Amino acid sequence: MIKEIDLFGIFLPPLFAYAGLAALLWLVLRALLRWVGAYRLIWHPALFNTALYVLILSGCIFAVFHWDL
Repeated sequence: MIKEIDLFGIFLPPLFAYAGLAALLWLVLRALLRWVGAYRLIWHPALFNTALYVLILSGCIFAVFHWDL
């Protein structure tokens, strides 16, 4: 069963924790891509960054729910 996260008496859905983890991973990966120079090859960086964040978020959620596999 999915439990809520208790943050000083405020109950938050677990998606907030997954989104925070995905944001940290996204920031690191975005800095790495910028350092490598990959953004010179990307047509629409904002669209790419959004899609990258969604992929990382879905990967985090998939990893949490399929940890036993």
